[in-house]
Amino acid sequence: MFRGGDALQVLEDVEVVAFDKTGTITEGRPEVSDVIPADGFRREDILRLAGAVEARSEHPIARAIMAAVGHVPDAARFKTATGKGVSAMVEGKRVQVGSSRFVGAEAAEADALAEAAKTVVYVSVDDTYAGLIAVTDQVKAGAAEVLRDLRALGLRLVMLSGDSERTAKAVASRLGIDEVVGGALPGDKVDALERLRTKGRVAFVGDGINDAPALAAADVGIAIGTGTDVAVEAGDVVLMSGALGGVDRALKLSRATMRNIRQNLFWAFGYNVLLIPVAAGVLFPAFGILLSPMLAAGAMALSSVAVVTNALRLKREGSAK
Repeated sequence: MFRGGDALQVLEDVEVVAFDKTGTITEGRPEVSDVIPADGFRREDILRLAGAVEARSEHPIARAIMAAVGHVPDAARFKTATGKGVSAMVEGKRVQVGSSRFVGAEAAEADALAEAAKTVVYVSVDDTYAGLIAVTDQVKAGAAEVLRDLRALGLRLVMLSGDSERTAKAVASRLGIDEVVGGALPGDKVDALERLRTKGRVAFVGDGINDAPALAAADVGIAIGTGTDVAVEAGDVVLMSGALGGVDRALKLSRATMRNIRQNLFWAFGYNVLLIPVAAGVLFPAFGILLSPMLAAGAMALSSVAVVTNALRLKREGSAK
């Protein structure tokens, strides 16, 4: 769904397409794959406490942790730091769940997990590092083929992800994405788009609340229709089915539409340049030729039919899978 003619027109000239990762390139349905407790903590305790905090969050990782835990205790004084993590009071303890920067801890095991394209979430209890939880999220079916088709169109592909640099690069390397910006907060994504804009017009594809600023800042924001309402409202183009292949279709439809418009303008102006002088009698002095009003009306109708028929060819482009 194109929200306006501007998006349809600008999309034709896009040279760089930037993607969010979770929920855009991946399914957005991560599952807990590893739980590594720190000394003095148990696996089930980490999951229970983290689950209690994440029960108040709408992030896909939160749903993954909740699915692994089941029933969780109540949490109070819930707070969120956009793009960083969440915290709350659980069983009288202050629990933080999020990035290493948010929790203020590092774990040697995190590097190997990130290299395996897993997202690592740190957990702290009363400001003491308690362990980490790793989740894995499958790449969407057909994503590699869609990205290959976009490269074939001459586009430069970039991934902007809130995940760590290692995790984002591990996913990008499997898909042939040219450039990766990892550990990006919502503001960092906007800054990255500004840098990319120096090399051409930029489209950004995203689905989450954290993607809304980047969707609004891009030359063309492309929102995944199955994502959050905030992201959908911020997008200039909405992929209603949520399929990543819609990006390729939208780009091709934009190019085909603008090409069709130029063809119609050429034929319409060409018709007027050639026949208006004839209708005005320019050939009469030399050849005695005048254009009958009936023939002129027929020629005008034929011109309109030709333009409309040419425009109708876009139906094939719009319905192509």
